[in-house]
Amino acid sequence: MSVSRRDLLKLAGAAGAATVVPGAARAQALEKKEVTIAVGGQALIYYLPLSIAHIKGYFKDEGLDAKIVDFAGGSKALQAVVGGSADVVSGAFEHTINLQSKGQAYRAFAQQGQAPMIVLVVSKRTMAGYKSPADLKGKKIGVTAPGSSTNMMASFFLAQHGLKPTDVSFVGVGAGAGAITAMRTGQIDAMANLDPVISTLVKEDAVQIIADTRTLKDTHQIFGGNMPSGCLYTSQEFIDKNPNTTQALANAIVRADKWIQAASPDEIAKVVPEGYLLGDPELYKLALKGNKEALSPDGTVADDGPQTALKALAAFVPNFPADKIDVSKIWTNDFVAKANKKYPHA
Repeated sequence: MSVSRRDLLKLAGAAGAATVVPGAARAQALEKKEVTIAVGGQALIYYLPLSIAHIKGYFKDEGLDAKIVDFAGGSKALQAVVGGSADVVSGAFEHTINLQSKGQAYRAFAQQGQAPMIVLVVSKRTMAGYKSPADLKGKKIGVTAPGSSTNMMASFFLAQHGLKPTDVSFVGVGAGAGAITAMRTGQIDAMANLDPVISTLVKEDAVQIIADTRTLKDTHQIFGGNMPSGCLYTSQEFIDKNPNTTQALANAIVRADKWIQAASPDEIAKVVPEGYLLGDPELYKLALKGNKEALSPDGTVADDGPQTALKALAAFVPNFPADKIDVSKIWTNDFVAKANKKYPHA
């Protein structure tokens, strides 16, 4: 029987398809398509990659049905995952360290921010005569939620200046309009929060900035190195059971990270929900410019980042067992490395 060249090519194609497709399908097979992601203050620029991944359909592209549940702060989002009502947290990197200190294995697998983006401000109304951090003693400091990264940053700043967390009162004010109102009405004297909350108050001349981690330079100065911030993290058990699902989540976040870096503030402001703009699109765009450097360009955690985060945590958490923490177990770049190969561009 004679076989034409065309038939040979067809056969070769079929053979190729037979060997390639099942493997590709296996690689794509998601162990869990419906994933609940808990976040503490989704409208914050800190969590912008999560919002972009959702709005632009990147989760959907990966075959995921991602449901985002928003909480008042990162510590509340963390409770949702530990309690079993969510699968993954979009939250602050250092929570993985805190969890390990309590015997719980959680790991960050895709970064959204490479600097904390948290700004500590004092009220020009109740602290008009502010001269030094010592003036914060006995004052009320607003944070997104007690135990959240804003609380940690403020405590770390206090510790650097000889004050204990117990020297002040921390008040949970959320991450949106409620935080702005708390500052405007004098319910708090100082606040650690993020944009667009901070930029709104700065524009009104209601606050004075005393510590700022929106730039890498200031972050290195305050924390002594690279300080990872917003990331996707989950239990090691979830990663072990759902490696393809974890990879799909990392793929979506890496695409979002890259899209943000390539987009203009105008483009970003057009796609986010109107509520994120807090009634002032121009101000939001300004805040985007101010935070762009702090947003991760490709989802990768810097090698020295976990150690910096550990040092910061140990500096203000009383009796923190830093020597018992294995930082290699709280993060991995394996998933983002694959995601960057799959999506070299936005």
